[in-house]
Amino acid sequence: MDISQKPRVVVIGAGFGGLWAVRTLAGMPCDTLVMDRNNYHTFLALLYQVAAAELEAEDIAYPVRSILEKFPSVDFALAQAHRIDVERRLVETDNQAFPYDYLILATGSIPHTFGIPGVREHAFFLKTLEEGVTLKNHIICCFERASRQIDTEGSAGILTFVIVGGGATGVEYAGALTELIHGPIVGDYRKIDFRSVRIILLEGSDSLLGGMPESIRSYTFDRLKTMGVEVRLRTKVVEVTPVSVILNSDETISTRTVVWTAGVQGEPLASLSGIPTGRDGRVSVLPTLQIPAHPEIYVVGDLASIDANGHALPMVAQVAIQSAVVAAQNIGRQIAGFEPRDFHYRDRGSMITIGRNSAGVAIGSRSYTGFFAWLLWLVIHLFNLIGFRNRLMVLINWAWDYLLYERAVRFVFPSEAPSSPKSSSCTNSGSGEAERKKSNTGNPERPAESQDVPKTVF
Repeated sequence: MDISQKPRVVVIGAGFGGLWAVRTLAGMPCDTLVMDRNNYHTFLALLYQVAAAELEAEDIAYPVRSILEKFPSVDFALAQAHRIDVERRLVETDNQAFPYDYLILATGSIPHTFGIPGVREHAFFLKTLEEGVTLKNHIICCFERASRQIDTEGSAGILTFVIVGGGATGVEYAGALTELIHGPIVGDYRKIDFRSVRIILLEGSDSLLGGMPESIRSYTFDRLKTMGVEVRLRTKVVEVTPVSVILNSDETISTRTVVWTAGVQGEPLASLSGIPTGRDGRVSVLPTLQIPAHPEIYVVGDLASIDANGHALPMVAQVAIQSAVVAAQNIGRQIAGFEPRDFHYRDRGSMITIGRNSAGVAIGSRSYTGFFAWLLWLVIHLFNLIGFRNRLMVLINWAWDYLLYERAVRFVFPSEAPSSPKSSSCTNSGSGEAERKKSNTGNPERPAESQDVPKTVF
């Protein structure tokens, strides 16, 4: 690319936004470089199933270079972008600076803790493969310790699992975790009294799945209650400790597991580069998806705050895909000497799965729940997976789980996750003091989001 006379386009992020931008740019007269801190693309819509021992991490990941090999004008760099020099048009990484003529920021989002004490240090997140594997390990190890009655003095809440956030990820993980615990786990740990197991879903608003039709919201609430999930609406977390979660009602729930799905914010690369961002870390873009004063820089996906009738578009995959395609097309127009076009989002609907034979799908003015919606959810997610092997393995695992009520991924693998202070080993005592000491080993002045920024998500 250094010796090429073609315009140089750098795409930061290999999530859905980045990859769809690359596919569009591949046929244009430019050289494209894709940059990501991981060399694989993650299908994050199914990450919760990795954390619920339903799928292996490899089933939802695919090598980026394998995706790009059919595009001769596209290259890949395994690098972490730390800063963009917008004046010199350079992307700065650990040991190299990459020049660009045009730049697409598709870095996605990271967890938003809203400044609540203890969330960064003690909660589990679901934004990366490492975090998904870490959470799965932790869940299994909780039952291992409970079955052997390790640390009986500090074992309160070891089988209480609190999920914070009643959006899509929280609801789907609550359903998947319930089916894991009251299905395969029951047979694994016959000495445990499963009447003591609690799965609690906390939501600060007055309903689950805000933004979806009322029929789906009420169906989801009723279905989760039937499955045994304690759903608490209008309930907010004010603090998370190593052994409990404290609510705004002054109630304290003893637990060793707080799964934080309450919100996300824009990945910090833009703000670290001096690009103006809002309170949620997202970049306000022009209708053409460019940033003001720098028409060579485009922002797409979760990082972009795209205005639609006075409201920012949601952080979902379809926004990332559609905005990435338009951004790439606009770069092509600029190269050809034409003006960029405005982006117009087409809402193709939304969907949620709660568990076996249970889902909700909203398409236009119509909504569906139950078995048909569940089948539709399965087909669409299977179709959107990248790679034939991944589709086959996911289909096999789903069929195995559905027909035999069995999840074959119930093993503990070593995990070097960014949330290592919160990860648990089956050999740990699990005491609150031990967890507290571990959580203090990192730099307390540096937020967890900055310690290990997740790869591009949608």
